[in-house]
Amino acid sequence: MARYAIGDIQGCYAELQQMLALINFDPAIDTLWLVGDLVNRGPGSLEVLRLVKSLGHAAITVLGNHDLHLLAVAEGVAELHRSDTLQTILDAPDREELLAWLRAQRVLYVEEEFILVHAGLSPDWTVTQAQQLAHEVEAALRGNDYHVFLSRMYGNHPDHWSNELSGYARLRVITNVLTRMRICTEQGAMEFKFKGEVQEVPAGYMPWFEVPGRASLDATIIFGHWSALGLKITPQLIALDTGCLWGGPLSAIRLEDRELFQVQCVTKPVAKPWH
Repeated sequence: MARYAIGDIQGCYAELQQMLALINFDPAIDTLWLVGDLVNRGPGSLEVLRLVKSLGHAAITVLGNHDLHLLAVAEGVAELHRSDTLQTILDAPDREELLAWLRAQRVLYVEEEFILVHAGLSPDWTVTQAQQLAHEVEAALRGNDYHVFLSRMYGNHPDHWSNELSGYARLRVITNVLTRMRICTEQGAMEFKFKGEVQEVPAGYMPWFEVPGRASLDATIIFGHWSALGLKITPQLIALDTGCLWGGPLSAIRLEDRELFQVQCVTKPVAKPWH
């Protein structure tokens, strides 16, 4: 019985299959922890969704920004980008079943000392507060007017958390923190254009996990989203987006003993977005 956290898949179905074979995954006793961005840019997004959905309780998924983008496009409140590879899902006979399943997934998951999230946590959020705020977004996604939330979630402002926020501005900030954040100021103000390597972080900003006195330091946070950051494993941090889509490996870690597993990219690499 083991828990395997796996980095951003982004439609790299062949690599996911290889990873499951490498770790000898048994859905009867093992569990996958997926950091989000199951879909988009890679060639097998539909197959990835179908596979993960078929695993039932053996797969725990948190949503990433690309997963939310798929939901928004499907609702007609966002348009496909030139580099998107989502049309096969939108045309699939089981489209509505897959999208309903995706909307029912979490944006944050906590078990024991581990937190699973796509992008990060606001520096002033405790684990308990992060859970409560994530539930607000999950409720919006699962509610009858979820299409309204999807139409209002886009935008870079407000750029930092405040307990005074309400309505869709509040939900937008929570969503941005959990699914889009890479860097912020010491006060938690986010910057969203930056996708590069740590040594290139603009002045006045820092990786969200390096903010002094971060309120979630007592937890071990597992995340993806920042492919230019690459693999980063410390006692309280497990970053697993190693850029499989861009030609890097797909990475997984067994949480019980932190053994690392990697499979090489077999998908034709896409140009790196930070170069």
